[in-house]
Amino acid sequence: MEADVEGYETRLTALAHGGGCGCKLSPAVLRELLAGMPAARAFPDLLVGTETGDDAAVYRISDEQAVVATTDFFMPIVDDPRDFGRIAAANALSDIYAMGGKPLMALAVLGMPLGKIAPETVSAILAGGASICEEAGIPVAGGHSIDSPEPIYGLVAIGLVDPRRLQRNSDAQAGDALILTKPIGIGVISAALKSGKLDPAQAETHYAALVDSTTRLNAVGEMLARLDTVHAITDVTGFGLLGHGLEMCRGSGLSARIHFDDVPFLPGIPELAQVPYRTGAATRNWDSYGHEVRTNGLAEWQRDLLCDPQTSGGLLVAVAPEGVEDVLAAIRDAGFAHAAPVGEMAKGAPGITVT
Repeated sequence: MEADVEGYETRLTALAHGGGCGCKLSPAVLRELLAGMPAARAFPDLLVGTETGDDAAVYRISDEQAVVATTDFFMPIVDDPRDFGRIAAANALSDIYAMGGKPLMALAVLGMPLGKIAPETVSAILAGGASICEEAGIPVAGGHSIDSPEPIYGLVAIGLVDPRRLQRNSDAQAGDALILTKPIGIGVISAALKSGKLDPAQAETHYAALVDSTTRLNAVGEMLARLDTVHAITDVTGFGLLGHGLEMCRGSGLSARIHFDDVPFLPGIPELAQVPYRTGAATRNWDSYGHEVRTNGLAEWQRDLLCDPQTSGGLLVAVAPEGVEDVLAAIRDAGFAHAAPVGEMAKGAPGITVT
């Protein structure tokens, strides 16, 4: 165990059994837990709750305004404390953007193993999160901290949305194209870096790609919500492209097709996946929902990529066919150069066919 001069552990990831959105409970376990929850009485102004596994809760306060509320936190995916804070904050704010909302403020959620992490390290984590909130134009207005066996950081995020422009994961329509705004591969990079087998130059390149992708705010979601041809949005995080695509299918009562060759990947990801580098979460994801997916002879490494847990991943956007070119151009103009159509929604029982 590497330690600094004061005896504190210096590698954040060494203090956690998992990292990033790979820490999520598996989709199957989560559904089982939620199924046991008592039914809530009707709240007419609760526009989005737990019924469709959407990205955030939404409560209407007037015909023109609704509150969007979410929380997201996890254990370190990287060892650099400032980068960890930035990644966790961007990931939490993504849920607001996925609903078409605008963030208003955030509260910090912090759990740290006292005596194992230097105070300066904790301060750097908080500063990293605050820097992303500043980029989003919001304050970190408070929070809560505890002594925890493993390091945890994230945000409670509050935003606003016009109920008439609210984006759910359950409003996709048959024939809609599916556009993915960020390339896939965060879990694979994380596994490759943790292996310690990459040469220094290769590790540096992949680390830079991971940080660039995971700290890029999904603020484009607020703009997309104003486009009439955009019908549904969700963000792709811990359950992978297939898992979050299935949530859209179930919520919308439709099936989907995903074209593997059209899915954008971070540079070098297919090669790393064939080593293979993979996360335990990718396997748990497939075990949870593989029975709802037809892979048509896909290789195991290809399947794993579609299940790869994405920390602070991109948005999956359901767009009417006539709007695809304009929506794709708008997304790319917003800085998402690798955005691409990856499939389409279709009539049929909820499920995904990969071609």
